[in-house]
Amino acid sequence: MAVNSFMVPLGAPAPDFDLTAIDGGSVSLEDLKDSPATLVVFLSNHCPYVRHIEKGLGALAADYGARLSIVAICSNDSVNYPDDDPTHLAEQAARAGFTFPYLLDDTQEVAKAYKAACTPDFFLYDSRLKLVYRGEFDGSRPGNSVPVTGASLRAAIDALLEGGEVPVEQSPSLGCSIKWKPGNEPA
Repeated sequence: MAVNSFMVPLGAPAPDFDLTAIDGGSVSLEDLKDSPATLVVFLSNHCPYVRHIEKGLGALAADYGARLSIVAICSNDSVNYPDDDPTHLAEQAARAGFTFPYLLDDTQEVAKAYKAACTPDFFLYDSRLKLVYRGEFDGSRPGNSVPVTGASLRAAIDALLEGGEVPVEQSPSLGCSIKWKPGNEPA
């Protein structure tokens, strides 16, 4: 069932994290603090909404390069959703051209801290790690024949990197709900 992202208040600070990556390394929010812009994306491998935009996200990462720090986080219950285990996430990263770290939120505490609701769910932060965008990648959805361009997210990134104002009118992301471990659903 598709759900919308929560529209976390703009200006909210990025919640801290220190997570293991699918390659065995680790990445923390502290590692990203010197970037002019940071994108935290909650993803999964099995969700058709993520699969629909994943190559577009890979292209976005390539286009912005070092001007934008990106991390992807999978918070799904990989026991009940084995397509979201590290092996399958690595296959997805290769398939989609992800050049950014893909992190595992096994406790699901990071998803709760960010108030992530769905995959994909995008959180763009400025150089002070304050939230400036939490919305859709673009207007494309599986089956609606709108091209995948990343236009909504790209407009926010461009405004941020060029020193402009990121529009406050933002459309929520739409995707598969995060697959919470039994008893771990947020209150």
